[in-house]
Parts: sequence; structure tokens; C-alpha cells
Amino acid sequence: MNIFHAFRDAIAAALPNAPPDGFTVEPPRDPAHGDISTNAALVLAKPLRTNPRALGEQLAESLRAHPAVAAAAVAGPGFVNLTLRPEFLQDRLADILAAGTDYGNSTLGQGVRVNVEYVSANPTGPLHIGHCRGAVVGDALANLLAKAGYDVTREYYINDAGAQVDALAWAAYWRYLQALGTTLTEAEFDARVPGGLQYRGDYLIPVGEALARRHGTALAGPNATPADPARWLERVRDETIAAMMETVREDLAALGVRQEVFTSEAALVRARAVERVLAELEARDLIHVGVLEPPKGQKPDDWEPRPQTLFRASRFGDDIDRPLRKSDGSNTYFANDIAYHADKIARGFTRLIDVWGADHGGYVKRMQAAVQAVGEGRATLEIVLCQIVHLLKGGEPMRMSKRAGTFVTLRDLIDEVGRDVVRFIMLTRRADAQMEFDLDKVRLETKDNPVFYVQYAHARCRSVLRHAAEAFGAEAVAPAALARAPRGALADPAELALIRALVQWPRVVEQAAQAAEPHRIAFALYDVAATFHALWNKGREETELRFIRTDAREETMARLALVSATATVIASGLAVMGVEPVEEMR
Repeated sequence: MNIFHAFRDAIAAALPNAPPDGFTVEPPRDPAHGDISTNAALVLAKPLRTNPRALGEQLAESLRAHPAVAAAAVAGPGFVNLTLRPEFLQDRLADILAAGTDYGNSTLGQGVRVNVEYVSANPTGPLHIGHCRGAVVGDALANLLAKAGYDVTREYYINDAGAQVDALAWAAYWRYLQALGTTLTEAEFDARVPGGLQYRGDYLIPVGEALARRHGTALAGPNATPADPARWLERVRDETIAAMMETVREDLAALGVRQEVFTSEAALVRARAVERVLAELEARDLIHVGVLEPPKGQKPDDWEPRPQTLFRASRFGDDIDRPLRKSDGSNTYFANDIAYHADKIARGFTRLIDVWGADHGGYVKRMQAAVQAVGEGRATLEIVLCQIVHLLKGGEPMRMSKRAGTFVTLRDLIDEVGRDVVRFIMLTRRADAQMEFDLDKVRLETKDNPVFYVQYAHARCRSVLRHAAEAFGAEAVAPAALARAPRGALADPAELALIRALVQWPRVVEQAAQAAEPHRIAFALYDVAATFHALWNKGREETELRFIRTDAREETMARLALVSATATVIASGLAVMGVEPVEEMR
């Protein structure tokens, strides 16, 4: 049961002539005010043509008759605060135990199709810790939306068109020539590369060796010298992209991320998707030729003082119109991105969520304007920006990866602390807040390490249940049996506080899904863990609150129901985060 939904329904029943929504039903900021607070009287007083305070008194009087309500009071101009009966809260443990880790599942999304696109790194090198944060946030968000009842597709957009992949092909070709034993120096080869050799990391050595095994000397000139690019560039580019994407998939799998759809930018270009969508926009007078003025105090990279083909982004909330073609006549990245998002909408998605690095923040308005234009109201685009991660070890920035050449790879991080720690820590702050990932702190066994603190709570629960199974038998402590146990003994304020924390979980899921903020899950789990640990510590001092008392079976079964429900909610939350709950601490 979602108790907040239940009381929303109760309020609607108490005020049958009022609009059924528009008001909040939520925990009060101050727990001393009760368990539930609503602003329904303030919101509904106007349509009901009455005074908010008077309506609040009417609503409170009606809700006092509800079997779950112990007290109802009106505060301030008309807020109604409800205190729930302990037995009502106790009975919610049966709901949790019956649902298992499905507790918190919601029909909020009503099967709406959502496309969550994340990572989408250029296939020019291994994934680094910046990509790691976006991967975790995107994957956890997809899990969260699925739990909230949305039909979710997880997607990766392969940026495999444009100059950067040609530069990648030249770099792989250099490694290919090296594998053949070329006598050229890197400087001599660099002088022949348009724009110079851009990718110099060792990660391309295996790619070059694979090209040499596959093609022998067929792509090279005499004595392993460079051949005419027309002879090899397209083939080397395609095979290098394929090899790099295989590495990307392996890195993501090591992080527990598996996307169902990989869409190629180059394939969209070859299919003339860009031309088609631009033609549609032009037919609707959403493309024109104009000269842009640079924004005051800055000159964006894509600004040129010349007539340009522009999308009328300013009609859809952007600051200025945006270029669709470069000076050489080729399409801008923006034009290709419009076609890509139009393709998503054509596939039936009505809620689009893109997870980007914070360095793309200036791109948000234009892309949302484009989705409004091509979607004609059928779809919305939300952007989740992920700020930079500062990786520390021994209080200092972590060493650079020799393999990658210039950055710490995702694999470096996983190898250092493990997948579950990486995923959990990446969700302990809002995505748009900068983060310090301290490799020493995540190994601490204290409440300052949220990974340890939450996992320790789950492990403690499981330990209690194992010991109880030895004392009373496995069947007696199975969730189904505990769901039937009398729960009246759970009357201590610390026990009721833990139940209150657990019954918040369905609301947390829905609120986090609506806001597209998976970090709220980590916060909620920390609160549950803190409340559980407080009860554990209280039981050490007050023997009558201990979880297992062989001389008090009924009280023990009630407390085991609470322990089992706590483990269930923690496991449910960790599943959203993509983290495996531990059975015991090592």
C-alpha cells in the first residue's frame, strides 16, 4: 500500500465536490507534526468558495473518522496534519513482506514509453570516469522508471560520423603500420595526417594488430608506408569503430550496464534521415537563412558572421536561432541530432530523457526546442546533466591511466574498488553537483561511508534472520510466516520510526521517477539504514528491544517481521541502483 495515495483518495472522498488533484499529501517537514501533511484545504478553498482554515477544520473532522487516523490537527492557514495509529503502521509490514522486493512498484507511469539515452560517448577511446557517472545515473534512472511503471528503453547513440572518427581511423592506421614493422617515426607519420595525429593512447595497439592480422599488407604501401587513404580509410574507420564499441560494451557490462538499443549516427546520415527531417522543418517555415549576432560578451564555436541556414529555435524558447549547416556545406552536429531525436519520436517514445555531461549544458535549450518542433507536442525531452567527478587517492588526484594515455578509465575505477561501490557512490549526490570520489573513504567502515552503512544494515538484518532460523526453524522466519505474525509488540518509538521510514519507500520511488533523480534512492536507503542502526544500538542497551528473545516468541516474531521488511526495502532500493545487497560483511 502507498499510504500517501490512500490518503489522497480519502481526502477526495471527504471533499466530493472539489477537484481530485492539485494538492500535496506528504510527510511533514517536522516529524513532531505527525505522519502526513496536506495542503488540500489551501488549494481547494478557492474552487469550493470557502475559507482555507474553515475547510481545513472540515477536512480534519472528516479524516478523524478514518480507521488509520489517531489524530488530525489544523496548522497555520489551513494545513492538515495527520498522526496515524500504531496498529495501522504495524500492519504495513505485512504489505512489504508480501510484495518482497517488488514493494514500491508503481503504476504511476501507466506504461508510457520512455527512451533513456546515456553514455553515448564518441567511440574514440576507452570509457573514463566522466562517462562512468553518466552510465550509472542513466542506468539507475532506467531501473527507477521501470519500477514506477514506465515502459523503458535504454539506448546508446554512437557518434560515428564526422571528423573525429576519421581522426580515429588515422590513429588506428598508424598502429596498423607499426604492427607491420614500419620504419617511419611517429613524427614522420604525424606530418602526413590531416590535422595531426590526435589519438595516441596504447589502447589502439591491439586494434592495429588486429587489422594487420586481418588484412596483412593489403592496406599499406611498400615497406609498410602509408597508402592512399582512398584505399583504406573507410574500411579502417568502420573496423576501428566496431572494435572500440566492443570495448565500450565490455566496459559497460563490467559496470552492470546493458543497453538494448545502439543507434548509429552514420547510419542515420546514410539513410538520409537528416535531409528528410530538415525538409519537413523547411516545409513548415522553421528553417530560414540569416546572419547571427554573437551573444553579448561571448562568441560560441558555431557562430560565423555570414548568411547561414538556421533552425527557428527561438520560436520554441531558445535564445537564438541555431545553425544547421557549416561553412563547407556539411551538416552541423545539431542537424544530425535533430534527425536522431525525430527518429526516437517516430519509434513511439513520448518521454525522452538524455543523460549528458555538464559540458553540454549550453546545448540543452536548442535540443529541447528541436524536439518541440519535430514532435509537434507528441513528446517531451528532459536533460540530466552530470557534473565532473574528481577522483582522489591518498588525498591526491588519482594517477592517469597508462593505457588510455590521458585519463582514468572506467575499468581502472572498477578494478580499484569494485562495481557495486562505484555504482553506489556515483548516486550519492545530485547528478548536476560536482563530486569527489575518495578511494580511501569508500573503504572506511563507518557511517561516513554510505556504501558500508547501507550494506551493513542489510547484512545485519540477514544475520539476525539466519540466527532466528537456527533458533526457531527456517519456516517460522520465512516472509510469508512473518507477515502473519502479531505485530502489536512493535510499540517503541524507535521501532515505529523504522516502520515510518519503510512505508515512505513507494512515495520515494514515485517522486524520484517524476523528478528523474535516482540519487534520491541512495538518500532514502541511508535514512532507512540510520534508523535501523539506531534501533539496533538501542536494543543493545534495552534487552526487551532485542530482535531475538527465545523466552518471548511473539515479540520476537514481530521484531523479525520488522527486520525482514527492512532487508526487503534495502534490497529493493539497491536493485534500483544496480547494486547487489550483501548477506554478510567480510
